[in-house]
Amino acid sequence: MKKILKAALIATFSVALISVAHADGHGWKPSGPIKMIIAFAAGGGADTQARLIADDIQKATGWEVIPEQVTGKGGVNALVALKDMPADGTAIAMVVTESLGYNAAASKGSGIVPSGFTGLTTTAGFQMGVVAKADKGWNSFEDMLAEAQNGNLRFGTMSPKLSDLAFLLGEAQGVEFNIVQVAGGRAVMNGVQAGDMDLGFMAGIQRKGVASGDLVNLASALSTPLVQTPDAPTFADLGVQYNADGYFVFVAPGGMDPKARDAITPAIVEATKSGQASGMINNAFGGAVTIQGAELDALLQSEFESASALMAAVQ
Repeated sequence: MKKILKAALIATFSVALISVAHADGHGWKPSGPIKMIIAFAAGGGADTQARLIADDIQKATGWEVIPEQVTGKGGVNALVALKDMPADGTAIAMVVTESLGYNAAASKGSGIVPSGFTGLTTTAGFQMGVVAKADKGWNSFEDMLAEAQNGNLRFGTMSPKLSDLAFLLGEAQGVEFNIVQVAGGRAVMNGVQAGDMDLGFMAGIQRKGVASGDLVNLASALSTPLVQTPDAPTFADLGVQYNADGYFVFVAPGGMDPKARDAITPAIVEATKSGQASGMINNAFGGAVTIQGAELDALLQSEFESASALMAAVQ
């Protein structure tokens, strides 16, 4: 038994040394504080995630990370603020893949394209559900649809892309939703809770409400089932060929110093998997998802290119 414990301790110590080596980028250090631009409203789940990651990075590396809110236009304003900042590792931003996809494509004149940025890593995927209050009496998507046949239900969304998806969902099911677009998932949840909306998109913020029985996931807006409610139908099941798949993602200005990239990226990844941010990510978003390098570049470009097809589908 003692030999096993000793081996385990040696293995743990070795892993710790490897983690520290990756976190400090083999000696790379920023020339000053790292500005972390956060494209989400203060106090929400996405903002909390970013700030916890910033704290984890500071504790693991000793680098100073200063969070700063730049909200608006679905992350495009944050990207506009970031794009001309130094590419030396002192400026990064947390947005969503939709920011560099649909939102960038829709913001003509902004000059925002995926190739203008250095992708670092995703942190988590969305758990985007179509959600309603349980006291509506809808236990399934079919229950909601039966009522939708009798009149327009108010469908809350928080981005133009999601508004398009709500329209296509109604079209596929032969009903017309009254689409109400607001700023952020919390605003949708508040609207649903207050009765100002009958149903709406929520990207993980509904977890506690669903667990307590106050909210119901009627459908998954993803290409895969929801972790919390795997029996809810996906959009493909409901006749919609598009979905709300997406990820929280960290990016830096284009042409980032490779040494800075290779130091900051693993520091973010470590925070999502073992830092204080990991618990929050597990609870709210079903666990960390870290996509990097060429795979991330391809994902961002694909999101951007597919946006025009979705826009055309709702014309």
